[in-house]
Amino acid sequence: MSSSGYTSSGASTPSNGSRPSSPGLGVPYVKLADRIEAKIDRGERWFSLEFFPPRTPQGAANLISRFERMVQGGPMFMDITWHPAGDPGNSNKETSSMSIACAALNYVGHETMLHMSCCNSTKDDVRMHLDKAKELGIRNILALRGDPIVGDEWKYVEDGFNYATDMVKFIRAEFGDYFTVCVAGYPHGHPDSPTYDEDLQHLKEKVDAGADFIITQLFFKAERYVKFVEDCRRISINVPIIPGVMPIQGYHSLRNLVKLSKLEIPDEIREAIEPIRDNDEAIRNYGVHQAVTMIRELFDSGLVNGLHFYTLNREVATIQILKQIGLWTEDIQRPWPWKRTANYNRCEEEVRPIFWASRPKSYVYRTQEWDEFPNGRWGSSESPAFGELNDYYLFYLKPNAKKEELLDMWGHELTCLQDVCDVFTNYITGRDSKNGKKVRKIPWNDDDLAAETNIINDKLARINSRGVLTINSQPNVNAAPSTDPVVGWGTPGGYVFQKAYLEFFTSRENVQALFKVLPKYPNVNYHIIKYEGDDDYTNCDQQQPIAVTWGVFPGKEIIQPTVVDPVSFKFWKDEAFTLWTEYWGQLYAEDSKSRELIEHIHDTWYLVNLVDNDFPRDNILFTVIEDMFAEADLQRAKGKGQTNGVHHDDDDGVFVNGAGDVPKNGCAEQIQRNGEAEVVHGL
Repeated sequence: MSSSGYTSSGASTPSNGSRPSSPGLGVPYVKLADRIEAKIDRGERWFSLEFFPPRTPQGAANLISRFERMVQGGPMFMDITWHPAGDPGNSNKETSSMSIACAALNYVGHETMLHMSCCNSTKDDVRMHLDKAKELGIRNILALRGDPIVGDEWKYVEDGFNYATDMVKFIRAEFGDYFTVCVAGYPHGHPDSPTYDEDLQHLKEKVDAGADFIITQLFFKAERYVKFVEDCRRISINVPIIPGVMPIQGYHSLRNLVKLSKLEIPDEIREAIEPIRDNDEAIRNYGVHQAVTMIRELFDSGLVNGLHFYTLNREVATIQILKQIGLWTEDIQRPWPWKRTANYNRCEEEVRPIFWASRPKSYVYRTQEWDEFPNGRWGSSESPAFGELNDYYLFYLKPNAKKEELLDMWGHELTCLQDVCDVFTNYITGRDSKNGKKVRKIPWNDDDLAAETNIINDKLARINSRGVLTINSQPNVNAAPSTDPVVGWGTPGGYVFQKAYLEFFTSRENVQALFKVLPKYPNVNYHIIKYEGDDDYTNCDQQQPIAVTWGVFPGKEIIQPTVVDPVSFKFWKDEAFTLWTEYWGQLYAEDSKSRELIEHIHDTWYLVNLVDNDFPRDNILFTVIEDMFAEADLQRAKGKGQTNGVHHDDDDGVFVNGAGDVPKNGCAEQIQRNGEAEVVHGL
């Protein structure tokens, strides 16, 4: 059972939604509460991470990047706090609790719990927030009374919720078992409760109302947690009780948190940090040591399997602690060759077009309105119904980098096509840009290069330097073990396969040469398209996809998770071309030569994908490209073109194509153009 919340079981039913489906492996959603219980029963240890919404949109983008890094360690779930002053339920606000939780679940792809407080809220308010959470796929709620906004006072609400117990009862009455419900426990007693024992009784009321598990407030000594658990069990509170751990990371932050929670700092901790109060690094190191020591005592008690970390939106200390206690595991087996969302609505999704392999967040965004998702097979491509991607500004879709940082990587000024080629080449090779900066991303790639890219890295660098600008690729793989650290995915004991794939932008002249050489390679499928869509050439079946990744696993059907789909490619090309202008071109002044060059590529170049179907043999696609270069050189030698398909126009200083449109009369190859068979000659 994986931490993402899915397990294999059963078979799915055909889809009646916007995408067809065919029989495949069912992967029903398993509730978080059930997974926690299962891990406790098996004696497995795990951890979860808590974050709070930042105050600025850039802070939200930075936090999503932090999520991406920290989920690599294998947390069971992430937890987002609720800030009443920050319009927390507004899913259209980048910094709201609801938006951050939605991004964590759907775009980072990890199980997520959302705090929700009910202080000074009506039932209609809470129902609206819960309905929105359900709509977004969130299935875990930490129910709190919460505190009023600073300056306000707590008021008894006649038609609302005055205690967390009221909210738990409401969730169960209105939503049944849809949500896993967590509540807070206070090892020292709630600061507003008259006595510790009375607070325990209130906790029991929350559990009896339907809470599935408890996360504790922070504490500094293991024996305090042990006593709290024993006291809870004594009054028949039998749900899991997860200790909340807050690493000490700074003197002032510790003082503020202790003040808010009304806790006393033990004398030995106070005496240890007072002499180093102005040395944040020393305090953090002490905090790591203190937390590790306490956690080991918790584990030794036999009462603890899981830990909940209050990260304070920082990562260094928490990761250090997790590594020291052996819970940070970066070598987790990939369940799929692409990044999966944790939204339960998509738990049966098993197939995606390869085009979004490096932009999984965009794919999730564009398919968020689908009623059902393809499982087992992609099926016919008659109506993919991809949503438009107009919201490039959204914090989980835009590059998490400032303009100056992007310019350092992509060039403060572009004077020629070679400058653009160098950006792609440097990204692939890891070489520095002209400004001495590593090119860590390009507009078409959300993440670092996949490990499998190293297999074809040198060949990719060569063709990019010559004007074949690759945005997606994979090497061929023939029966590699599913546990292979580079290309493996799926459950152990299986074998995985891939067809070689290349996707790239290139000039009109290179496309002309490519058409000349493609007849020599009958096992290569191609799709070549221009931004407007009027130049659209393919030798693929217009309605049937090509499987380019599949796996064979013990006791299962063949799984085919990645396809090249002709209709989806036409939707993808709009996004792929627009990234030139939306992410790159807009970095430059509107009337600059740099902007003009990027727009020229956008307007006149082609997007191409190639598939080598002969996967057991050596990858032929780079030979196809080399033949294309040779043919283009031959045409230039005859005076029909200029270097790399473009030349410098002395009148306006802009690169323009050195050749005309792809001719449509002459020799003997039948291809598909705009969905209809057409004989194209003279190529």
